[in-house]
Amino acid sequence: HPSPKTVLIVGGGDGGVAREVAKHPEVEEIHLCEIDEKVIEVSKKFLPSMSVGFSSPKLTIHIEDGIKFMEKYSEKFDVIITDSSDPVGPSIALFEKPYYELTNIALKPGGILCCLGDCLWMELPFIKNCTKSLRSVFPVVGYAYTNVSTYPCGQIGFLLAGKDKNTVLQKPVREVTETQFAHELLKTQTNKSISYSVL
Repeated sequence: HPSPKTVLIVGGGDGGVAREVAKHPEVEEIHLCEIDEKVIEVSKKFLPSMSVGFSSPKLTIHIEDGIKFMEKYSEKFDVIITDSSDPVGPSIALFEKPYYELTNIALKPGGILCCLGDCLWMELPFIKNCTKSLRSVFPVVGYAYTNVSTYPCGQIGFLLAGKDKNTVLQKPVREVTETQFAHELLKTQTNKSISYSVL
């Protein structure tokens, strides 16, 4: 997104996504909607390097079902990030067409959606179904992945969608300089070492 001012995180009770979103200076408001308050409490106690995201003055926490929360809004958010549990049980609703339709309504013109996309090597039929549902709602849909050693097969995927048909999901609209990257990497390494020594 070229200038995200208002971001909604559905789930994200560990605080990690809020921590990363708060690093973007153009973001003015972060709304985090977590269904289970206990997840936040436990994360604050046992995951200090992630739950530091809850300390951002930009953040407002809502303890509520994400679908019911989103039903209240129209063209409110620049970006919606779904950081949910795996698509089993109640959370399966966050991977279906009615949910994607709600996100489309809640996003401002030009808005971007990012959802958990599972591992390409293990869940290809599931990813295809989600992509098909997204394409029936959004004009632009894509899939991305990153390597994370703690996930199955060492990868985690993301389903991306844009409201604007001219959005190019494959190319960042804001470049990160090598200096910015090195600065963030240094902060992350410093935080990890502090976290480990505290534990």
